[in-house]
Amino acid sequence: MKDCKIENTDCRAAVGVFDSGVGGLTVAREIMRNLPNERIVYFGDTARLPYGSKSKETIIRFSRQIIRFLRTQNVKAIVIACNTASALALEEVEKELDIPIIGVVKPGARVASGVTENGRIGVIGTESTINSHMYRQMIRQIDPTITVYGKACPLFVPLVEEGWLKDPVTEEVAKRYLDELLRKDIDTLILGCTHYPLLRSLVGRIAGDAVTLVNPAYETAKELERLLLQRGIANPGEKEPGQEPYRFFVSDAADKFKNFANSILPYDVETIRKINIEEY
Repeated sequence: MKDCKIENTDCRAAVGVFDSGVGGLTVAREIMRNLPNERIVYFGDTARLPYGSKSKETIIRFSRQIIRFLRTQNVKAIVIACNTASALALEEVEKELDIPIIGVVKPGARVASGVTENGRIGVIGTESTINSHMYRQMIRQIDPTITVYGKACPLFVPLVEEGWLKDPVTEEVAKRYLDELLRKDIDTLILGCTHYPLLRSLVGRIAGDAVTLVNPAYETAKELERLLLQRGIANPGEKEPGQEPYRFFVSDAADKFKNFANSILPYDVETIRKINIEEY
């Protein structure tokens, strides 16, 4: 297309987004809201979740397979909408690609570093994300005077996927998880898993007004917007006739994924395609 600055790139091509399951839909939702001209191809690795308890080598292998699949969909950029894969695989797979790829860790770390006033930031996430110390490393690169406290919250993902967003059980679990961080006098808290924005109101109520919540899903959408404009590959708004704006693929449990997607997205998802990701 003549509007694209990168040769042989069609600005109307979709952005690839992937996650271990449904959590990355919070990132897709923010892209839909903030970049309405962009098309999305989303892949949820529902057959192999959760990623949070798997090794770095396994996460890199899974990520490579998914990227190979997304490339068959002619995507112009890729978003790793998974904190675990962003923390463990992004640096490795980025070297192998000729299209831009971003994760959710760096945008969240950058914003958190900018909003903290007392230099004490909390991060909640999966065990792999917390144990990788990726947020801590990113934040310390930006400002070495900031102290980062991590807390793994492994029960949040199954509770969110069960739909227990406002259940007393979820509130009790959240209080137990957050108590340790709040006693550290943090003034900023990163929701370091893409499922967690769905618990934002609950976490915010427990943390209180003195703690600023950072949603990496939103920050990643804004980072993607900047990247596409900078590279000259943003969609100017042209659509091809009969082309779906959003396409969804999973490795298993398509019906469950569809129900969850329709509960959180500002878009009616009618078709979920199941693929064998091991073939890629």
